[in-house]
Formats: sequence, C-alpha cells, structure tokens
Amino acid sequence: MPAILLFPFGLIIGSFATAVAHRLPRGESVVTGRSRCPGCGEMIAAYDNVPVFSWLALRGRCRRCAEPISARYPVTELAMALLFTATALVLGTDDLGELALGLVLCATLVTITLTDLERRVIPNAVLAVSAAIGLGIIVATDPASLPERAAAALGAGGLLFIVAVAYPRGMGMGDVKLAAVMGLFLGRAVVPALAVAITAGALVGLVMMARQGSGARKSAIPFGPFLALGGIVGLLAGDAMLDAYLNAFVRQ
Repeated sequence: MPAILLFPFGLIIGSFATAVAHRLPRGESVVTGRSRCPGCGEMIAAYDNVPVFSWLALRGRCRRCAEPISARYPVTELAMALLFTATALVLGTDDLGELALGLVLCATLVTITLTDLERRVIPNAVLAVSAAIGLGIIVATDPASLPERAAAALGAGGLLFIVAVAYPRGMGMGDVKLAAVMGLFLGRAVVPALAVAITAGALVGLVMMARQGSGARKSAIPFGPFLALGGIVGLLAGDAMLDAYLNAFVRQ
C-alpha cells in the first residue's frame, strides 16, 4: 500500500523537480510564480499541469501556441514515481526515517541530473536544502548513525576533491559536493555508489574515444548523472553489494 500511494506522490514531486531544474539555474523563484510556456509565455492552467496525463492529453504541445513541450517532463515525472515506488518496496516501511531519506535522495538525484545535463551545473541550493533535510531526518530518527554518515560524506567528497584537483576538466566542485551529500544519505553504501558512478563514467568515456578517437578528450561529459545512477544503485542495493564483497574477499 505505501508503494502504491507513493507512485502518484512521485509524479507530483517529479513535476516539481522539473520546475526547480528549469528555474533555479536561470535565477527564477521556485516558490512563487506559475509555470509558463517557454514559447508564448502563456501561464499554464492547473488542468494542463497534471503530471504525465496533461502532456499526453495535449499531445506534447502547448494548448495556445502549439509549441512542442519536451518529453523530458513526463519522462522525469514517471521516473520519479517509479523510483519512489521502488524505494518503498526495497526499504519497506519499518524504518520510516530511512524511507524518508531514500525519497529525498531520489528527488535530489533526479533534479541535479536535469540541471547537469541541460546547464552543466549542480546547484548549490539543491544540495544545501537536501543536506539540511537529510540531516534533520537523521537527527530525529537515527542520531547514532551520524558519525558513520559524516565519515562517509567526508570520504566521498574528499575522494572526488582529489580527482577534481588532479583533473579539473573532468570533475567539478559540484560533483565533489554531490558526492559528500550522497555520503550523508547513504553512509557506507556510498562506496559501491561511487564505484558504479566511476565505472559507468569510464565506460561511456571509452565508448566515446572508440567512436571519436582523440577528439573525445575535448568533449565535456557531465559527471552528475553518473553519480546519480550510482546513488540510486547505492540506495537500493548498496548494503547488499558491500556485504557480498566483504563476505567473498574479507570475511573468510
């Protein structure tokens, strides 16, 4: 039942995430103001702003000017709904604090994926709000885990900071701060999360080099989406992956 209820809630949060990702990098308020068509500037009515369904009903176009509406909006809304549902199914509802952390992390990762893909930026405001909410949930529900989570945040952020200093063209400070926030939310599960992110990024880089040759070195690839992928894997399977590794190679 919680997973079913979280699906429509995820659609709503996904819609909000698209608004944040569009407005924040442009210096617009995410609290006040109604959504407008980027083509004609017409304010979007509430009945045309229902997640997924309005886009389908309008056939992906503005009601007034027929300007195409990007498919990223319904895709993001649906992705958030599926992530919320999967988080509830995997984490369960026995620990509501852990579930809340997972949902906030999903919303954060989806939002920064949008901003990094479109604008090559990971907004500090998104990370700051996410970290503040996460810290509040941890203090209220599981304060004993704070030392481990702080160490994970410091370790993850520190690792990517070293990479950013050594290779500034391939890693930005936004990635460093995002890794630290992921450490706060995931604790020890940030280790497989970073492993997945780095592996995925390296594989994409190798594919680009195979197709474009040495020219691929000049192409800028946002690393935020890879961190987001790793964060989702870490959230849903990180502890199991880490335990499997320790049991196979350490606890013998």
